Amino acid sequence: MRTIAIHRQLHDVFGERQTVPGIAVTLLFGLGVPALLAVTEADMLGALPLWRSAIALLLVLDIAAGSLANFTRSTNDFYAARPRNRWAFIAIHVHVVAVAWLVGSDLAAAIAIWAYTIASAITVNLLKGSPLQTLAGGTLLATGLCWLPLWPGLSPFMAATGALFMLKVIFSFAVDHYGRDRA
Repeated sequence: MRTIAIHRQLHDVFGERQTVPGIAVTLLFGLGVPALLAVTEADMLGALPLWRSAIALLLVLDIAAGSLANFTRSTNDFYAARPRNRWAFIAIHVHVVAVAWLVGSDLAAAIAIWAYTIASAITVNLLKGSPLQTLAGGTLLATGLCWLPLWPGLSPFMAATGALFMLKVIFSFAVDHYGRDRA
């Protein structure tokens, strides 16, 4: 499939060369999720100062787009070749806590989602090269998704954001999906 060279400043999102479908799906999903949440949670977001809703929705865009971008070969291979960048990526991902703070949601739930996600991503990343990496990532993701609806008072907005955050960091990002193809 034909690829397009990606500007250096966007390598962390799309890798060095990305397919048109990879770019299109990532952008459509990334824009679609916050748009859907803005419509379905209009009352909650409308009660906030505009700057807080806008930043929260931009962070949701990043989470949603990243949950798909990291499945593309280009983004996957970019991070596979740069282990230090992968560790930095895991370390800086506090998006779910920031979103909860911005929308005035349950910070304890967001911190629990964040801690579980980061611990899981570290575990999965340490399994790089192991045939167990994908299974571990899938198991940790499924486990996290199972307890999300059980968290008392977690809003649909934060449940969706938390689920995509787990998908992005635990499975989409921490798993090297194409490592065996390079071996």
